[in-house]
Amino acid sequence: MSEQHAAVATFQHSLQQDPCADLGTRRRGLLFVLSGPSGVGKDEIARILREDGVPFAWIVTAVTRPPRPEERHGVHHLFVTPEEFQQMIARGELLEWSEVYGRWYGTPRDQVERALAAGQDVLLRIDVQGAAKVRAAMPEAILIFLAPPSLEDLLKRRARRNTETPEQAELRTRLVPWEMEQRWMFDYLVINHQDRQREAAEQVKAIITAEHCRIRRPRREL
Repeated sequence: MSEQHAAVATFQHSLQQDPCADLGTRRRGLLFVLSGPSGVGKDEIARILREDGVPFAWIVTAVTRPPRPEERHGVHHLFVTPEEFQQMIARGELLEWSEVYGRWYGTPRDQVERALAAGQDVLLRIDVQGAAKVRAAMPEAILIFLAPPSLEDLLKRRARRNTETPEQAELRTRLVPWEMEQRWMFDYLVINHQDRQREAAEQVKAIITAEHCRIRRPRREL
């Protein structure tokens, strides 16, 4: 077989194996951020992706709240004191962080960077402010905004969860218009209907596939 024919055969074989794979290079993982208003269903979509076997590196986030009975340090979260959390911020160890009702939550930077360098994709489920911090720190991140079909739908979901005090619910509701306006910062918009979570999850999976098939990464203005 001639050298030219051998090169063509190798190229065709690589496309048959994975049409969207980078050719001749080791692929760096992609960082996906799934964000949106509280109660829109981020955890549910992530659960469906995990059950479907979507290969993400799952990041263990740092929190200052005490562990629940079924939770273990280093498995479900990194349970740290408020002082330890502030030290993590000062040392630049967190990719993003936020305070929610006196509790601090953050994403360890080293876990994300190690996974990406190893060729693993990462999915972060965080609030809109956290998504903005990730975009500033890592402009290559792919931001997906998960939105409710209406404010009424979102409020009904929160009421069914029954996990918020009236004061917390009122504060989160006041934030919704601002959060919805921030969707223009994102790369993709997915509408999550209460009875059609599977449809939303499939759209997120399609976005992941499309990004792996992308030849050129867009330049993003910060």
